[in-house]
Order: sequence, then structure tokens, then C-alpha cells
Amino acid sequence: MNKAGFSGKPPNSSGDTGDDIPVALRDTPDVASKTPLQPLVLLIGGVAGFILLAIVSGFFFSLTTPKKTADSQSSPANSLSTTPTTNNSGNSQDNNVVLGHLAYPEAPESELAPITADRRMRMRKTAAEKFRAMTQAARSAGVILVPISAFRSVKEQEQLFFDIGAQRNQTPAQRASLSAPPGHSEHHTGYAADIGDGASPATNLQADFDKTKAFGWLQANAARFGFEMSFPKDNVQGVSYEPWHWRFVGDRQSLEMFYKARNLKPAKASP
Repeated sequence: MNKAGFSGKPPNSSGDTGDDIPVALRDTPDVASKTPLQPLVLLIGGVAGFILLAIVSGFFFSLTTPKKTADSQSSPANSLSTTPTTNNSGNSQDNNVVLGHLAYPEAPESELAPITADRRMRMRKTAAEKFRAMTQAARSAGVILVPISAFRSVKEQEQLFFDIGAQRNQTPAQRASLSAPPGHSEHHTGYAADIGDGASPATNLQADFDKTKAFGWLQANAARFGFEMSFPKDNVQGVSYEPWHWRFVGDRQSLEMFYKARNLKPAKASP
């Protein structure tokens, strides 16, 4: 028997179905609210990945790219080029090599000083002072060092190279093994001198000068005065052995002027 107010249906089971929304429909708003986040996440991840890739690529590029140093930008330290450079004295020095000989500037007259009593042979002031001190020290040891030749101008070198070469029927390559072409002689610098033994003049400018007392003394003592032999046996320039030819390398300017000779490959003179 039905009681009043009881219809036999559960509460809220009337035709009003507002609360009886299927589960799938109730979840739809949540899915819709989450869906737009996925493209945003992908976009942010892509940008972050691109930035990270750029940073890593830049790091490896910096490691593999050669870095320019001050030396490589200013001048080719241990190489030869055709570009003129300027030494400490303000002279332009051409780096070209002719028949194994480097180009050298001519010393200014104002920087030359005599090394002999007649004042005919001269060297740069610092070199001249050291040369005179060296000859005095040698004489105290009973050795007579005689300067045969010192500073030579480019004009004097031109006459020496071409005129004597013609007299001896020598090709330029043959002559270059004995004397530098004009503009390429160490004598131009005012730092080089040819030295003989006063007790053995027959050995002047000869290979057997290395058997004299003067040569032995130079080998043992020349470095104390800033001098070294320019063209020892098997020298890198391919110039003939000259035990009589010595150059001053006792200050920064002279050392920088001659250092490139040590980096040359041997030059072979053709007959």
C-alpha cells in the first residue's frame, strides 16, 4: 500500500535528469581544458632545445677555431713573405730571399763608428765598441784579430758581386755561394765583419782560416762580446762555409735583424 508522498521511485528519479549527466559528458570539460597545454609545452621545449643546441655548437666552434695571437696579427714570426717590415731603426726590410741570402737594410751613416785606426772600416756604434774590446782582449792573449771588411753599402756590394763575378766567369748562383747579391749582404747592416789572423794573412777569406789561432780564440771567446759565426758548415741558408765572417747579435736590434736566417731551408745553388 502506498503511503502519502511516496511514489515508489527513488528520490530525484523524476524526469528532471540534470544531475544524471553521463560520466563521459562530465569529463569532457576537463579534457578540453587540458588539451591547449600540449602545443604550448611542445613550443617551449622546442625553443629550449634550439637554444641549448646553439650554445653547444658555439662552444665546440670556439674550441676548434684557430685563435689569432698578437704575433700572428703583427708579423709572420718564423716565416718569410714578400711584405716589407720595419726594423727598430726605422728602415724598411724586405723579406725576399735571393739565392739563399736574406734582404737587409743599409745602416745609416749617422749610426756608424770606426773599428780601425784609419777609420776606413766601420760598424754600428754598439757593434764597433764590442769589436774593439774583442780585439784588445785577443791581443792580450797573444792573438791578432785583423778586420778585413766591415760595413759595405749596397752600391759597393753591387760592384763586388757583378764585377768580380764577371772577372771570374761565375754565374749569379756560383757567385752567391761566395758573396751575397747587392741588398742581401749582412755587411749592409753594419753588424758584420770579416776577420783574419794577423799572424797568418795567407788564410784571409779562406776556409783554412779555421786552422788559425785567431779562429780558435773566436770560437772560445766571441760570444762574450756578442759575436757569432754567420755561416758555419751546413748552415740553413746554404751559403758556403765562411769561418772568417762574424756578425754582432749582442743587442735586441741586431738579434731581431738576423733571427730569420735560422728558419730558412737550405738553398741549393745551381751550377
